[in-house]
Amino acid sequence: MASVEELKRIASQVRRDIIRMVNGANSGHPGGSLGCTEYMVALYFNQMKHNSNFTMDGIGEDIFFLSNGHICPVWYSVLAHSGYFQPAELGTFRKLNSRVQGHPATAEHLPGIRSAAGSLGQGMSVAIGAALAKKLNKDNSIVYTLHGDGEFQEGQIWEALMFAPHHKVDNLICTIDYNNKQIDGDVDKVLSHRNLKAKLTEFGWDVLEVLDGNDMAAVDAALTDAQSRTGKGIPVFIMMHTVMGKGVDFMENHHQWHGVAPNAEQTAAALAQLPETLGDYKV
Repeated sequence: MASVEELKRIASQVRRDIIRMVNGANSGHPGGSLGCTEYMVALYFNQMKHNSNFTMDGIGEDIFFLSNGHICPVWYSVLAHSGYFQPAELGTFRKLNSRVQGHPATAEHLPGIRSAAGSLGQGMSVAIGAALAKKLNKDNSIVYTLHGDGEFQEGQIWEALMFAPHHKVDNLICTIDYNNKQIDGDVDKVLSHRNLKAKLTEFGWDVLEVLDGNDMAAVDAALTDAQSRTGKGIPVFIMMHTVMGKGVDFMENHHQWHGVAPNAEQTAAALAQLPETLGDYKV
């Protein structure tokens, strides 16, 4: 197990990777990627039982699905630093014939990716299917999935939210990145969820809430807590409040950074705020 301080060191490098990847491609989604860094680092480096010797079936290990696939820069960086592929490959992000696509894809066979993502609303359904398959295989591992709060405006999400408790999919931990920002502005203004926690509870989920999803210790503890609640007949849900663009002062809490690449000057300013801890990948 890594210490909280070590997880923070890794997170700083992951944030550097995100900025450099999106700048290098002049395309991508830095805001949500930066906001979910603590979750992804805690999950892959402390909580999830996984194997970088990648197989698609994932038998005998925990598996993860990214439903809001546009924040893949954070996932790619975490996968690379977890040993799934060399960090140098991050420099090919969104380039022609790259395995590191602008949204996760399976055709390129990038280790760590088990399902394409990009069309929002589908990831929970995929994760439920994987969780049910593990039950059929007598595999006690956990399935994790991450979603955006804007994504929860999709109808398929709500079908899946009803399905999982009804069928007692209790080897599933779903997390929502609740930053209240989407491409068109505040989620509460575009299409409010109102009291999402009450809705999830009424649907039959066991709901945890993390008030600061950018506090590494809090996120790590919440994942430990969530694991302890699995296997009890109901699925587990983490409401994780984060800050879009976390770690880069001029990006924080601005929905405009949902899908805008920083220019050279902005990239330099962002990197100056993020210590290099694991070594930058070469391009």
